[in-house]
Amino acid sequence: MIRLFLFLALTLGHLSVHAAEPVKAMAPVQMKVYKSPTCGCCAKWIHYLEQRGFEVSVVDLDNVQPVKRQLGVSAQLQSCHTGVVDGYVIEGHVPAKDILRLLDERPPVIGLTAPGMPTYSPGMMSIAPRGYDVLSFTRDGTLEIFSSY
Repeated sequence: MIRLFLFLALTLGHLSVHAAEPVKAMAPVQMKVYKSPTCGCCAKWIHYLEQRGFEVSVVDLDNVQPVKRQLGVSAQLQSCHTGVVDGYVIEGHVPAKDILRLLDERPPVIGLTAPGMPTYSPGMMSIAPRGYDVLSFTRDGTLEIFSSY
């Protein structure tokens, strides 16, 4: 009986067994993303988030550095795009499930970062993250591993 239920649930799409596919947020999560108008991986990351129920507004800037400095993103933590969601900073190719976890747990941090441009991250070469860490960061420079892939 349990096998029949699992078969039907998987067939109808009610259960997700694909670890790279987070469950969509119940209500749309609104995020603003600052990026270069010519960055293709930024556009792919935004599309990835939108497919998971995020509502993303985009601000294209020729120079994103002033925004990063204003939001407290040091040079060592930077990536190509910077998002703001419910008071938190999301720097780079952070997976949707980490953003949702951040919003659920609400730790006392500035935000999350996936420094650089990890090869196997959402928006780059994979929606299934692997081979990098997502870090939380604070104003005093404290870094902690939030997720490891």
